[in-house]
Parts: sequence; structure tokens; C-alpha cells
Amino acid sequence: MMMPKQPYRADDVAGNLADVKARIDAVMMAQGLDRPRPLIIAVSKRQSADHIRRALAAGHRHFGENKVQEAQDKWPALLRDYPDARLHLIGHLQSNKAADAVALFDVIESLDRPKLAHAIAKAMGQHTKQPSLFIQVNTGDEPQKSGVALDELDDFITLCRDDLELPITGLMCLPPVDDDPALHFALLAKLARRHHLPQLSMGMSGDFELAALMGASQVRVGTAIFGPRPD
Repeated sequence: MMMPKQPYRADDVAGNLADVKARIDAVMMAQGLDRPRPLIIAVSKRQSADHIRRALAAGHRHFGENKVQEAQDKWPALLRDYPDARLHLIGHLQSNKAADAVALFDVIESLDRPKLAHAIAKAMGQHTKQPSLFIQVNTGDEPQKSGVALDELDDFITLCRDDLELPITGLMCLPPVDDDPALHFALLAKLARRHHLPQLSMGMSGDFELAALMGASQVRVGTAIFGPRPD
């Protein structure tokens, strides 16, 4: 049984974070799951630096951004004050931004094509920072969405992990809006097991509890923590 959602409190990011943790803990306890709570990535895209500081002041350290440029604009000052914060790139990454992404982010979760893999490998060869990498899988075979096609995944993992020796640690997915996310979470978990990848990035504000039950190692939660994003 899912824990009832608490109303979002615009002035209480710390309380919202606590609610998200409590909801995950409740569903995992109800199912008798004896494993760590998934890492909560607070999705801070289009959120102000002041709003992000509320989460940082509450002790939260993992944040997700969609765009390299936006992160470059607001995070250097935040990182000076909170150098232990960790940034995850969760949006589409252009190959010509690979070097900038490698320099700033601790985790890149949207690796999805050979050109980008080569660009990241080149950037990592020239930089001391070595972000962890997730391969984004297009589990719904949606032509408008980024992600590796299912029938290309095996070869792509071989390219990244064996040929380019990239530090691939897991898989990420964004299920189709109208589909049952459980089907996609189960598929992603199966693919990760097949390729001996230990981490799964899946689940967002609307389904993070389900993702936790289905083996997510990290969930990407924005609205439930920060509220609706500004236009």
C-alpha cells in the first residue's frame, strides 16, 4: 500500500524531502524489503539557487539538472558553499557539450548514442574528473524520446564498456507517460541484471515509491520536493 501523499509545502523543502523519504521507507517496510532506501536525486532544473539552498541546508547532497548551461550558471557558487554536493546530468546531452559535462557533473545519466560515447571518452581522457555513467534506455521505443533502442543496447554496452572503457555503472529510463511504469521498471531491471550493471535510475515524483519497490538504486524527484517548476 502506498503512503498517502502529503501536500507540497512551498516554504518547507526540508519537510518535503522528509516526506519523500518517509513514503519510500513506508512502502519498503510494508513489503518487508530489507535493503537501503534508493538515493534521492532532487531534480533542481529551473529551480532558483535560493530554493536549492534550502535543500542543501537540510543536508541533501544529490541533485539532478537537465541542461549543462543552466547548471554552469547556478552551481559553481553553490558548490563553493557546499563542495560535497553531487550533480547528476539527467537530460539530453549534446556531443559538443560533453567536455563541459565531464568537468561539472559527478554522474551523467543520459548516455545514449555512439557519437556521445566517443565524445565523453575523449573528454574523460583529458580531464581529471571521471563521472560515473548511466546508459539511458528507450524502453518504450518512442521515436521522439532519447535513449538507446532495445535492439541496439547489447552492442552499445559493448562499445562503451569494452571498447571505450567507460565507467558504466547502471541504466536509466523514462517510461512513456501513458504506460504502466511497472512494466518498464521490470524491463530495465532485467536488462541491468543481464549486463551485470548494479544501478538503476528510475522513478520520478509520480511513481518513485513503485520504483523503490522494483529495485531502483536511485529515484529522480523534483515536484514532490521543490513544487512545480517555474515556467
